[in-house]
Amino acid sequence: MSVALRAQLFLFLISLSSRMGLSRYIEDNEASDGLYSLFSLDQKRESEDFMFRRPLRCLDMLATDGYFTFLASRPQLACAAFIIAEPNEVISLELSDVNIDCSAGDFIKMFDGWVLKGEKFPSSQDHQLPLHQRYTDYCSSLAPGATSRSSQNVAMIFFRIHSPDSGFTLTVKKLHNPFPCNIMSQSPEGSFTMVMPHQRRNCSFSIIYPVELRLTELSLGQAKSNELSPQKQVWSGCSGSGDYVELLGGNGVDTSKMFPVADLCFSLSGLAQMKIGCDNSVVRLVSSGNYINRVSFQYRLLEHNELPKTRENSLDNFCTVE
Repeated sequence: MSVALRAQLFLFLISLSSRMGLSRYIEDNEASDGLYSLFSLDQKRESEDFMFRRPLRCLDMLATDGYFTFLASRPQLACAAFIIAEPNEVISLELSDVNIDCSAGDFIKMFDGWVLKGEKFPSSQDHQLPLHQRYTDYCSSLAPGATSRSSQNVAMIFFRIHSPDSGFTLTVKKLHNPFPCNIMSQSPEGSFTMVMPHQRRNCSFSIIYPVELRLTELSLGQAKSNELSPQKQVWSGCSGSGDYVELLGGNGVDTSKMFPVADLCFSLSGLAQMKIGCDNSVVRLVSSGNYINRVSFQYRLLEHNELPKTRENSLDNFCTVE
């Protein structure tokens, strides 16, 4: 991820989080310092065997392997760090050198996904683990350290520290994921293919920008080699088919609370495209587990003149499709 793209995503995340009620986490000096650091050349990974080191801020975004150390200079009561990797990676987090007072109300919690204003990505409908298993609480752990591994390319850490000179070190490592599912895009433009091989699972590709989506290939209901292909069926809605693709738009990160824009439950090899003028645009692949499902798509950021016109007292202020 380039420095410019990382800065753009961080700016957008601050904007999105402020609209979604996370502004209480943002302290002016911490946020501005964090933003300027994104432009530093020191942020680049210089070699495969080099582990980057830098301080961790009360509000931060991490897109690089490394060691990140937080040391409180004053009470920090509502801090969060968002971690993001490439679409085909998952994230390993490990705490060390922890010096906090759990009995005084300090805490460090790692989360498998992202949280904004109580909305979670991936949603509970799309994640394979129950919600309580997605949290790793250092203060509830019997081990001297705590580790967590994400199920997708995003993870998060929350922490509260009351006493100056208290802190911890967070180690971030990214690992290859052969079958990516539930992805948060780092970039407002690109292309991707989601494949779900014989698993009953829902996978979302989330783009936290208003974009034009172009579906270039969709293969649904491809039977296993020892099965006959299913007969073409007509459904009153695609949800009845068990295998389909949804296009969603909204201003949060929980796909279960987003607006359904379109759904497709038949294979296509042509081009289908749609503009979604929302803070978050999502391609969601729903699979019954009986077949190999595949969807390929391209996306690009909408130009300013393509964004919806503002109309007062209307959801169209933020989210329209065409």
